[in-house]
Amino acid sequence: MSFSVIAVDWLSAGAALAEIRRRVFIEEQSVPEALEWDGLDENAVHVLASDDANRPIGCARLLPQGKIGRMAVLPEWRGSGVGRTMLETLVALARAQGLPEVSLSAQTHAIPFYEQAGFRVCSEIYDDAGIPHRDMVLALSA
Repeated sequence: MSFSVIAVDWLSAGAALAEIRRRVFIEEQSVPEALEWDGLDENAVHVLASDDANRPIGCARLLPQGKIGRMAVLPEWRGSGVGRTMLETLVALARAQGLPEVSLSAQTHAIPFYEQAGFRVCSEIYDDAGIPHRDMVLALSA
């Protein structure tokens, strides 16, 4: 299964990004729609993963202050490297912007995934949209 990951903006790719997030967060994980659409997408850099037929299969975003979020991969593509490639792309973008670190709010089941990428837990467990999370951070070397 081959795929590609590219950086996009909300203006040009918002429909594809929103469709993935709707399927994963709102439909699959029951995140309330009002919480999913937080008004921050227009100012974020997004990554969009697509299969070899150019169908959207995953997405994530990087906010200006270095917070990674809204990482979603369609169920049939999980475990195939899509999330890892998107995360690596966002970290490289943050590094290129000169950010000293990146942070994220990880669903607790995903902590090992982020730890493999070098992130470390820096908070206690808390509830976000009915799902347990912990904050994580990754220092970026110059």
